[in-house]
Amino acid sequence: MQRFPIGSLFLVLVLLGAAVSACGGRVNSPAVNPERQSDSQYDIARDFFEKGRPREALDHCRRAIELNDQNARALYFASVLYLDFCNGNLGFTDPDCRLADAEKYARAALKVDESHRDTKNLLGQILINEKKYPEAITFLEPLTKDPSFDSPFFAWGNLGWAQVLNGQLDPGIESLKKAITEPRFCVGHYHLGMAYERKGDLTAAEHSLTNALEVDSPECKNLQDAWQERAQVRMKLGKLADARADFQKCRDISAETLAGRACAEALARIPQ
Repeated sequence: MQRFPIGSLFLVLVLLGAAVSACGGRVNSPAVNPERQSDSQYDIARDFFEKGRPREALDHCRRAIELNDQNARALYFASVLYLDFCNGNLGFTDPDCRLADAEKYARAALKVDESHRDTKNLLGQILINEKKYPEAITFLEPLTKDPSFDSPFFAWGNLGWAQVLNGQLDPGIESLKKAITEPRFCVGHYHLGMAYERKGDLTAAEHSLTNALEVDSPECKNLQDAWQERAQVRMKLGKLADARADFQKCRDISAETLAGRACAEALARIPQ
């Protein structure tokens, strides 16, 4: 997901807000201008998120939107946060994972700035998670052809995955191949592996999943779902020892997630 950097104005705005609060403030003072207060709350939200405190981040992000409902950055960030809750240990069962709210804020951000391409890509991803595949495809296709989008591989990746989930395997595979022209896009490799598995090409599936897990970054090497998926593919290929190693790695990344628990159960069923 796109992360907005915390600006150098962050500390100044926080201190200014504290000073206004202490002095009571004046209605006509620039220090209590709602738009500036909204920007300050947005910066505080970003700081909480960077510190791994997403719920506090969401509280301040909502405050930013209350102060200025035209703050496109805050609207976008609220959508990101709601979707991010879906990536936690509980996945889509997390009560804070609210896809309807994520969609609402993404659409609101686009009303303010209809040219913001990261928001368009985010909305496409949300629609996929809501299983609105035809709508996601219609929405994402123009973005893949937009020369001003500086990260088109994200759009190709989301489009390809939407096509696969919509039963359009061959078009989906072609879109995902375009996504992995950025070779470090491990999620693209992972989804391509799943597409090949659905098509019955287990050798190609194993190859793509291996490519996902070999990208030199901690996020990719700890892509738990890819370890689980490759283990299942290797089971089908009869590579029990390799499957056992993959299930073990999946479990060791975190035994508290849905994938981690599934891998632990699968590992216990593999004969020694």
